[in-house]
Amino acid sequence: MEKVEKNGNIEIRKEAEKERNAWIRRSLCLYAVTDPHFSNDDEEFLAQIEAAIQGGASMVQLREKELEDAAFLRRACKVRELTEKYKVPLIINDKIEVALACGADGVHMGQGDMPAEEARKRLGDSRILGVTAKTVEQAQAAYRAGADYLGSGAMFGSVTKQDAKYMNFETLQAICQSVPIPVVAIGGINKDNVEQLAGSGMAGAAVVSGIFGKRTCEHVRAAARDLREKVEKIL
Repeated sequence: MEKVEKNGNIEIRKEAEKERNAWIRRSLCLYAVTDPHFSNDDEEFLAQIEAAIQGGASMVQLREKELEDAAFLRRACKVRELTEKYKVPLIINDKIEVALACGADGVHMGQGDMPAEEARKRLGDSRILGVTAKTVEQAQAAYRAGADYLGSGAMFGSVTKQDAKYMNFETLQAICQSVPIPVVAIGGINKDNVEQLAGSGMAGAAVVSGIFGKRTCEHVRAAARDLREKVEKIL
C-alpha cells in the first residue's frame, strides 16, 4: 500500500499523459489548415472556418505567411473564440508569440522554422507541438525534441505550396512506423484521393484547398463532412 501511495503521483501523471496523447490523436482526424486567399475578408474567413468545423474538422491550424504579427494576433484571437465555442484545438503556424498571446492550444513548426527543442522550451509541456517531417530521420529527431505529432507530405499536388516535394506512400508509411507519436498526412488531399492513404498508419489528414477552396460556406461544410467520413473509414 505504501508503494502505491508513493508512486501515486507518477501513475496520475502517466494517466494524464495517456489521455492527452489520445485527445491529440483524435483531434488530428480531419485537420483543417486555413489559407486567407480563399476568402475576401475577415467575416467570410471566420464563416468558412466555422462551416469547416460544423462539417467535421477536428483541429484547425491558422496559417498566415503574409500578415504582420499584430494583425496575425488580432485574427488569431477571433479564430480562438470560434474554436473555443466548438471545443476544437487551435494550432498556430510558426509564431509561438501569437499562439501564447491568443491562448491557442499549440504551434506547428516547419523544418525551416525554429528548432523543435527551442519551440518546446518556449511552449512548455502543456501545449501541443507539431513538426513537419519529410524523412524518417526528421521524424525521429522531432520526436526526441518533444513533438506531439508530425505533419508529412506533400502526398498529392498542392495548390497552396507549389514548390512542395512529393512524398510517396512508402515514405509516409515508414515515418508512421518510425515514431510512437501520431502522423498526419498533408498535401493536395481531397475527398477523391484520401482513400489512397489507407494502410499508411496515419492518424488523420491535414487539408487546405480540399476544404477551404470550395469557397461558399455550404460547400466548405459539405467538403469537410465528406472528408471526415472517408478519413474515419480508413483510419
